[in-house]
Amino acid sequence: MLNRGVLIVRPAQPYVEWALSLDESGIAPDAEEEQTVYLIPGFDDDHGAARVLKAVFSEVFERELDGWHTDESRWPKNRTLATFKRWFRIEMHSVVEDLCADELYDDVA
Repeated sequence: MLNRGVLIVRPAQPYVEWALSLDESGIAPDAEEEQTVYLIPGFDDDHGAARVLKAVFSEVFERELDGWHTDESRWPKNRTLATFKRWFRIEMHSVVEDLCADELYDDVA
């Protein structure tokens, strides 16, 4: 078991509306498609989960926005935790099992 938790965010209606406002293609994010799973600091209870979410939401919010549109001037200005919770359906899990025998590494580095 890893000393990490996971955070999964799925687009909610405000995010979809923002994405649709950027062009007229009609293509929008789909909450039922595969989503990015973020490894986050571990936590033991709801209080710990809330603390971790508060610490990581800003980076996750920006990564999700950047994944759809890279022009930061088109991103929402009010990127608070409350906004994040409206824009995304959030799942947090405290148990992460690693079933791979090979080393865990960051392939972006």
